[in-house]
Amino acid sequence: MMNGRERIRAAMRHEPVDRVPVMCQLAIGHYLLNTDVAPVDLWFTSEGFARAVLTLARRYRFDGILLNLLGNVPDWMRYVNRIETAADGSQTVYFHNGDSARCPADDNVHHVPADRRRKPTIDEVDPERIFYDDPHGLGGLKYPFYFGLDPYEPDKADYWPEYLFRTINLVRREAEDLSVHGEIFSPWTQLLELFGYENALMYLIDEPDKCRAILAAYTEGAADLGVRQARHGVDAVLISSAFAGGGFISPRQYEQFVLPYEAEVVRRIHQEGVPVYTHTCGDIGDRLERMAATGIDGIDTLDPPPLGSVDLEDAKRRVGDRLFFKGNLDAVNTLLHRSREEVRQDALWRLKVGSPKSGYILSSACSVAPRVPSRNLTVLVEASEEFGRPSR
Repeated sequence: MMNGRERIRAAMRHEPVDRVPVMCQLAIGHYLLNTDVAPVDLWFTSEGFARAVLTLARRYRFDGILLNLLGNVPDWMRYVNRIETAADGSQTVYFHNGDSARCPADDNVHHVPADRRRKPTIDEVDPERIFYDDPHGLGGLKYPFYFGLDPYEPDKADYWPEYLFRTINLVRREAEDLSVHGEIFSPWTQLLELFGYENALMYLIDEPDKCRAILAAYTEGAADLGVRQARHGVDAVLISSAFAGGGFISPRQYEQFVLPYEAEVVRRIHQEGVPVYTHTCGDIGDRLERMAATGIDGIDTLDPPPLGSVDLEDAKRRVGDRLFFKGNLDAVNTLLHRSREEVRQDALWRLKVGSPKSGYILSSACSVAPRVPSRNLTVLVEASEEFGRPSR
């Protein structure tokens, strides 16, 4: 009998598995509502986040874990003036420098800088000062970016504080039987976060050459972070490229502003012998072949209608021989709103369509929403066990 780590490794390689692996990406709010980890501990301590992901992976019997937050500085409390906790469990951290961080009991952190800094314009951005931006650490996004709350000019040759990899180390130590995946933000995602989505999309039209220079700079940082995660023992690296689907950019724009940069990130990480897959939400049915052309090993989410545009049977025919698939189970209309039996039946259909010749990981299409009932997640492994070994 395979363990989860072995099962996912085989599925990603289209090799035989004893059953289809199950691994969902959980929204941060789901961790908060379904564990006893406080919002502040989850966001700002490696120990808190590691405990949350391990707790729910074991509860839901998942075969793998996605670590979608980097580690945080161990002595982060030295920056803190006070922490206030509301009756609903939400917390607000007030830092000595005047910044604050609002941590809801069921949602993502919201950083409030003391200087109320605005997004830069494209004329203000120097690509030479860009490498990689992390929106979730202390202080959130800044331009030029630096980790923590004490401003400094980063050195690209020595960019990453070692504490960023503490969560990987903690989880890897406690879960040798599970597939542990790191996450990096794609150059494209970072471009949109740098300027704000509306401005960034306009800059593609008005300043395409400057956008390419910025994307090239982010490519270097994203690739370097993926390589370092691989060297810290992750079993795969997920490129989070959530806004690279239809509704944001056309297939032609995807070819110009996403494909070549993600291809370089993939190439660099592949040199470490670690598989890479891409998370892109929503409408991607018209660009599956273009996504495959980046050299990735798999695609995550594959949102079905009405959330997206991926028909699993069609996707399997088009690129299923080249890529593994993870997802396609409607995270809202099925997991959130349907009964346990309806979720089981839906999962069995996805298993029937996605699993032949292996290369399929049963998963929610996008993140599991905060209030998805636990019973609708525990049924997924039960469905996989009922379905059994995929056909060859």
